Amino acid sequence: MRIVIAGGHGQIALRLERLLVARGDEAAGIIRKPEQADALRQLGAEPVVLDLESASVEEVAEQLRGADAAVFAAGAGPGSGAARKETVDKAAAVLFADAAVRAGVRRFVVVSSMGADPAHEGDEVFDVYQRAKGEADAYVRGLDALDWTILRPGMLTDEAGTGLVRLEAHTGRGPVPRDDVAAVLAELVENSATAGLTLELISGSVPVSVAVKSVAGN
Repeated sequence: MRIVIAGGHGQIALRLERLLVARGDEAAGIIRKPEQADALRQLGAEPVVLDLESASVEEVAEQLRGADAAVFAAGAGPGSGAARKETVDKAAAVLFADAAVRAGVRRFVVVSSMGADPAHEGDEVFDVYQRAKGEADAYVRGLDALDWTILRPGMLTDEAGTGLVRLEAHTGRGPVPRDDVAAVLAELVENSATAGLTLELISGSVPVSVAVKSVAGN
């Protein structure tokens, strides 16, 4: 498979790229800064320099053509203000989805946030983030041309992954290592039977591959 990942230099994306390359897939990561390219090359992934905050739908679609799946893993990051939650976490996700439709890439996986909700209330930056993610998720859900799956991890940690998770429509809050989020994403991109599902993810007791097959109904 060829998988194109938005936010290709992010902490989850780098882990995902490593997993995809290791199993023989082609991974291309969209990055904003040319100096991030070497990190992807070292993993065996293809760096694509493109700023999703300023690119056109056609420019993004050009990078997606021929891909088997697309993963939106971009984020403005914890140090950013409310404005970039709108331009990255919402607008870039919408752009990437529209580009996937234009490029004919049906399989589309979104890394969202537990608690993301278009109706989330509050004026703090985190509140804006939860609304932005919720609005982006709602937009993706409305695109019939995509076989989408939305993944909502709990509190992300840098602890070593265990490969054991809880993956359900509603898990309740809890932590999950970024390693395990990446492992779940790697399974989701090739299991289109999970299309149409919004899934929450925390650490648990079920092996990743079993958890994904279980929610896919196979």
